[in-house]
Amino acid sequence: MINHIIAFSIENKLVVGLFTLALIGVGIWSMTQVPIDAVPDITNNQVQVITQAPNLGTEDIEQFVTYPVEVAMANLPGVQEIRSISRFGLSVVTIVFDDELGAYLPRQLVNEKLAIVKDEIPAGFGESFMGPISTGLGEIYQYTLEVDERHAGRYSAMELRSIQDWIVRRQMAMVPGVVEVNSFGGQLKQYEVAVNPDELRAIDLTISDLFAALRDNNQNTGGAYIEKNHQANFIRGEGLARDLADIENMVVRTVGNIPIRIADVAKVQYGTAVRYGAFTKDGRGEAVGGMVLMLKGGNSNQVIGAVKERIAEIQTTLPEGVSIVPFLDRSTLIAQTTRTVSYNLLEGALIVVLVLVFLLGNWRGGLIVASTIPLSLLFAFILMNFFDVWANLMSLGAIDFGIIVDGAVIIVEGTVFYLAQRLRQGQLIDSRSRDDLTFGAASKMMNAAFFGQLIILIVFLPILFLEGVEGKMFQPMALTFIFAMLGAMILCLTYVPMASALFLRPARAGRRSWGDRLIAWLEERYETALQAALKRTTLVLGAAAVLFALTVLSFNRMGGEFIPQLDEGDIAFHIILKPGSALSEGIATSSKIERLLLDRYPEVEHVLTRFGVAELPTDPMPMDIGDCFVLLKPKEEWVSAGTKEDLIASMKETLSVVPGVNYEFTQPIEMRFNELLTGVREDLAVKLYGEDLQVLAAKAEEMGRIIATVEGVADMKVEATTGLPQMTVNHDRDKLAQYGLNVNEINRVIEGAFAGARAGVIFEGERRFDLVVRLDSVHRTNINDLKNLYINTPNGSQIPLRELADISYEPGPMQISRDNTHRRTYVGVNVRGRDVRSLVEEIQQKLDARLELPPGYYIRYGGAFENLERATQRLKIVVPVALALIFLLIFFALRSLPQSFTIYLSIPLAAIGGVFSLWLRDMPFSISAGIGFIVLFGVAVLNGLVLISSWNELEQEGVSDLHERIRLGARRRIRPILLTALTDILGFLPMALSTSAGAEVQRPLATVVIGGLLTSTLLTLFLLPIGYRWTETRSLRLRGATLILIALLSFLIPSVAFGQEPGQLPGISPEEAVERALENYPKLRASRLEIARREALEKTAYDLGNTQIFTGAEELGGGNAGVYTILGAQQQNIDVFGIRPQKELRREQVRLAEGALLLDEWAVRQEVRQAYC
Repeated sequence: MINHIIAFSIENKLVVGLFTLALIGVGIWSMTQVPIDAVPDITNNQVQVITQAPNLGTEDIEQFVTYPVEVAMANLPGVQEIRSISRFGLSVVTIVFDDELGAYLPRQLVNEKLAIVKDEIPAGFGESFMGPISTGLGEIYQYTLEVDERHAGRYSAMELRSIQDWIVRRQMAMVPGVVEVNSFGGQLKQYEVAVNPDELRAIDLTISDLFAALRDNNQNTGGAYIEKNHQANFIRGEGLARDLADIENMVVRTVGNIPIRIADVAKVQYGTAVRYGAFTKDGRGEAVGGMVLMLKGGNSNQVIGAVKERIAEIQTTLPEGVSIVPFLDRSTLIAQTTRTVSYNLLEGALIVVLVLVFLLGNWRGGLIVASTIPLSLLFAFILMNFFDVWANLMSLGAIDFGIIVDGAVIIVEGTVFYLAQRLRQGQLIDSRSRDDLTFGAASKMMNAAFFGQLIILIVFLPILFLEGVEGKMFQPMALTFIFAMLGAMILCLTYVPMASALFLRPARAGRRSWGDRLIAWLEERYETALQAALKRTTLVLGAAAVLFALTVLSFNRMGGEFIPQLDEGDIAFHIILKPGSALSEGIATSSKIERLLLDRYPEVEHVLTRFGVAELPTDPMPMDIGDCFVLLKPKEEWVSAGTKEDLIASMKETLSVVPGVNYEFTQPIEMRFNELLTGVREDLAVKLYGEDLQVLAAKAEEMGRIIATVEGVADMKVEATTGLPQMTVNHDRDKLAQYGLNVNEINRVIEGAFAGARAGVIFEGERRFDLVVRLDSVHRTNINDLKNLYINTPNGSQIPLRELADISYEPGPMQISRDNTHRRTYVGVNVRGRDVRSLVEEIQQKLDARLELPPGYYIRYGGAFENLERATQRLKIVVPVALALIFLLIFFALRSLPQSFTIYLSIPLAAIGGVFSLWLRDMPFSISAGIGFIVLFGVAVLNGLVLISSWNELEQEGVSDLHERIRLGARRRIRPILLTALTDILGFLPMALSTSAGAEVQRPLATVVIGGLLTSTLLTLFLLPIGYRWTETRSLRLRGATLILIALLSFLIPSVAFGQEPGQLPGISPEEAVERALENYPKLRASRLEIARREALEKTAYDLGNTQIFTGAEELGGGNAGVYTILGAQQQNIDVFGIRPQKELRREQVRLAEGALLLDEWAVRQEVRQAYC
């Protein structure tokens, strides 16, 4: 099959050329269609259920809201995990589903359950809704609203927030791919009726009276219509308040025909809603901003481009002096990582091309091989577009063009070798002979090359079965590499033989290139070293065994981490204040921190902080925790530190002067991914499960003190579960019964007085703002204001709340976190200067020795360590499967079990270099390195396959002397082995040495492959001949023993036969005679050969003939008028419509030949039977 494809490609150069042009065109178009992002989206398939009840305590939220939602969602199909956070006024339940369910089916299932849950949550406890369909990569664009210097002070924080909500956000809503625009910062405008309780009490009014008056005097109505003059005149009653004056003039009560208006007992003003979050920037105080969330699965580049276009349009509609200024733009990181990948691929490709041209000694051959690089990449883009594989750091970053061109290198090198050999023999080389030589070289070399490429292809298949985060990270890489490898295999069967036959020319006789001289020098040195190794087999094998033992020892002592951190370019850190700190304290602290960083570090461009929650609370932070984003200038402009680690350490020291604040440093995307994937923001979470919140808090603090003593622990945080300052109102039910009151009435008065009761809506054109009644700010400052709140009794009197309830300060739970309906707390740790695995092992040892837990309480480890453990367990299955597949393919290629085991030696030899390269570069084992080992094992066996295939060819050519066969085969294959190894190594070199954005993830993979190929190539060239000699010597010994046995039998058989009588000779049956005749009769053999010939002719029905490339020149007009040059291509025997008739004709000829054979066999049977009779 392979030979037929190669022959077709060589004979039909025009067809293959057109195929190549089509590949280029479709590939370039596909390249523009493939979605691009910085990294794969590793967010699990989750749905958030959010419930806001601003006036409910933490325990009430858990009991009345979170628990019913969790129970309802637990039985949904495909649910993997349920996490929840309950805090004052907010419940967020995260349901994680199987990825196979897709994005929309889980939301449909959750929505159906929410309809049921709605009836189980008490009235007034909030309404549950689903969060936006977005992921950790969804926060693609964040911005602030800025006022220029000329208009400074003109716009308040409330006015900027109104601009954000009613101008910017509304116009951004229709951008394709945008699922939500979340607003943060500023103050939400309200129409506020601020009540003075003393004035109310003086005229015997209550807040409830004001609420009823506002509600009843802010309505529109209609009265159908009246027919007049043949027309219907519709009746519309307008009673909506339009401004502050309308509200002030509303009548609450009439006393002695004197109306008491709202303005008489309260101040009507523009107020602000109670807020649970704030936003500051650059130390200048509060700011207003927004975050654009992309729809799950959207194309980041396209969506960001559309967002920027819309923002440019919105800029023209903003009030004078206001502008939109971005501060986090995902396209910047995408551009940086894309630049990293492009540079690595370009540098790798250029290095490979230079090595090929130099070592091949034939610049035409080097260019032919090099041209397969872009063609394979374009083929990969076609399949990426077809299978919806995104282009990002992982999918494109791990492509090694050296591996991609291995097959082309072997074919072109073989063709160059045969051309040079024919030239040395003095034979003429024309186009026909080049075709024949190319076919011979390609068909002979492609067997080893094809199986080698197939092995590399197969080793990537187990990666597709990785799950979870590691699957989302590395499956795009495996798919892209498989696509590129498939393209390379197709090109090796079609384009490379065609181009070699068309363009390759032998070097001039007697002229040797630098590459030829280098290879000749290496061949001589290698042959000498090989002979010495063959004489010292024990020493060589012993040294290899020692190296492998050291490798195993080093690997067992090597630490482990999940995936190296991607440098996003910017820094993010958490500002953690004392539990229960007010929002004003957070604003003041963040402004101070921002000024410190801007003044101290010139490389800092902007510093922004978000405290608490945004309007859409997808990130449920308390008011005492803030996310601070430090936007950095390009690294070339850094002066305070050389690396990000040093810069973070310096910033920690600088910020230590701010009292009462703790910090956790991370990165923007990493922080969001950690939270969405595991529910925590740190690299490692030591989770403690139990029922009692007080016990959980006490034991978590004890765990924190123990963990703090472990080396490598940084930014440790014990989750705050208790300590929320609360003014608790405990109703005295006896007093309530005495005055004829109930709990619900009192609760409504408390809620309206302090939180504010929504009495209606005020419209400003299309804008709508809440109309709220509450006590004025003077009477909402301390616990006495709560105690002195007067309650109306049924008999018309008023009584202070302190007479009806016990009011006191009682700390409550800050937050209640639950995993799969079980309460838990955690100690979060960021890892610095140490691998995760060894850190967790030491933490486990210390906690087991020093921490005592009550019955029913237990510890689990989450975060990056959880991902590492799951991925490691998966690799324990994936790697053996890959090794087994490699062995099967080697066996199918060689059909020899001993030789297959001999080649398999390349794998432990490759592991030696892979492990030691990690050790030399002080890199822990990671999943990225593990994938590198899988790739390495596939590539390492290719050289061994080429070498043993060469020895087998020499054996078939008649070289029976084992030592001579080893010497000639090794010398003949030194060039392709060095070429493939060097191109593979140098192709990964830019990736291994790169320090640009995103290189951290690629570096371990490239390091493993480079180190492994160095040792496997070096040791394979010496250990493989030793192993081959050993297996072949054992084989010869077995064959020798067989010959001796046959000789002994030959001596015994004649003596026995001589002693027998003629009549006792063994006879032969008629059927045996017929079978022997059918097998050996010359006429029947000729008939079978005729059938084979006819079958071969049948396969040529699709042969379109040879492609001829010709040139010519003709003078124009004579003299010096010029020369007309002709360049053309001609395809012979093109008869598209005659292909099928030719096929049918030759098929009938085969059938006739088969029928003739049956007749001949029948005749032979009859003749034999007659002769026997």
